[in-house]
Amino acid sequence: DNVDLGDLMFSLCYLPTAGRLTITIIKARNLKAMDITGASDPYVKVSLMCEGRRLKKRKTSTKRNTLNPVYNEAIVFDVPPENIDQINLSIAVMDYDRVGHNEVIGVCQVGNDAESLGRDHWNEMLSYPRKPIAHWHPLMEVR
Repeated sequence: DNVDLGDLMFSLCYLPTAGRLTITIIKARNLKAMDITGASDPYVKVSLMCEGRRLKKRKTSTKRNTLNPVYNEAIVFDVPPENIDQINLSIAVMDYDRVGHNEVIGVCQVGNDAESLGRDHWNEMLSYPRKPIAHWHPLMEVR
């Protein structure tokens, strides 16, 4: 059941005074190959969720033909301090396909509603405002 889809490293940083939430997608490793060539063209899609609704989404550039992409791309969302507790980030690593549609390689969640590591990472970010906190997250299958 627990397929190894790879891991994603990203950092979270929250600036309460500015109401700015920054997620920096750093890199991924050992992604599952999605193409017949044995590689993938991965990019990362980050959705800002509030009570199950998607408020905003952003994505990184696509890295060609690799299972270990390096991004170092920051994505910034405006989240006022009074709303930070209702927010989750849904992070999907996608495989870009020129033909057909892009496939999801794996997902992870961070926020109050996330489980285990996703919640711990979020709480750590809130405990240390203005400081980027980076962790590896294992990718899960989409439920």
